[in-house]
Amino acid sequence: MDTLLGHPELVVVQRRELAELLGVETRNKYELHAADGALVGFAAEQSKGLLAGLARMFVGHWRTFELHVFDDQRQLLLRAFHPFRFLFQRLEVSTADGRYLGAVQQRFGLFTKRFDVEDASGSPLLEMRSGLFSPWTFPFFREGQEVGRVEKRWSGLLREAFTDADTFRVAFGTASGDERALLLAAALFVDLQYFEQKPQ
Repeated sequence: MDTLLGHPELVVVQRRELAELLGVETRNKYELHAADGALVGFAAEQSKGLLAGLARMFVGHWRTFELHVFDDQRQLLLRAFHPFRFLFQRLEVSTADGRYLGAVQQRFGLFTKRFDVEDASGSPLLEMRSGLFSPWTFPFFREGQEVGRVEKRWSGLLREAFTDADTFRVAFGTASGDERALLLAAALFVDLQYFEQKPQ
C-alpha cells in the first residue's frame, strides 16, 4: 500500500463513460495519479447488473455499494463499503485482508459540508469542515490543525456541463499510515456525496 499512499499527494480522476452523455449513470471508476501524472492506481465501484444500474439511476448516492482501490498492478488494496442511508451518509474502509481502518461519517452542517473521519474504534480521528464560500475545498483538521485536504479541480466547461466526471487533488500533508488510506476514501466519498448526479 505504501507504493500508492507514499506519495505526498494524489490526483483522483473520474473516468468518463459515453453513456453519461445520454443521462445514464454508470459505475463510478477512477484513475489515481501521482503529482507528476504517473498512473499509480485505480478505484472502481463493484456493483454490476441491471438492479445495480437501476439503483444508481433512481436511488443515487443513498444506495448500498462497495468501492475497491487497486495499485497500478491491479492488486486490491482497500475496500470501502457504503451502507444504505437517507441521512448522514457513511463510508466504511478496510484493507484488502479485512482489517477495519475506520469510516467517513457525514455530520449535520448548517450551510456547510461536515464529516468526521473515524478510527477503527469509532473515535473521531479527523474533522472536515467546508464553508459556504469554499464549496470545492475540503480541509481535514486534527485538534484545529489542518493535516490534509481534498480539492475539486475544474474539469472544463463541456465536461462539467455534460458529465458528472470529476477530478480531485488529495494532499496528504502530515497524515500518515492509516490516515492516508482514510483520506483517499474521503476523497471518493466527497465525489459520491456532493458531486454525483442525484436521482430525478
